[in-house]
Amino acid sequence: MKLQILKEEVQKLEDLPNIGKAAAADLRLLGIFRPQELVGKDPMQLYLDLCERTHARHDPCVLDTFMSAVRFMEGAPALPWWAYTKERKALLDAKK
Repeated sequence: MKLQILKEEVQKLEDLPNIGKAAAADLRLLGIFRPQELVGKDPMQLYLDLCERTHARHDPCVLDTFMSAVRFMEGAPALPWWAYTKERKALLDAKK
């Protein structure tokens, strides 16, 4: 996992911590082509849009990954995607 990279060094989606080829393809499907485009995005809305666009419910860990990418681009330290699992679960519970 790429946890030692600085935000300023990120050039493409795959440079982001926790973003591999599949997650980068998901982001591109949502119209996000550069890491800087994640700033200000709502990870939950990205996840919901992905599910709608693909007509499939994706694993909730995808939301964790989106949270990690958005937060990193907004200045948070690089953390493994599972560092956001507790927050995601609380967020989903609040929506019930």
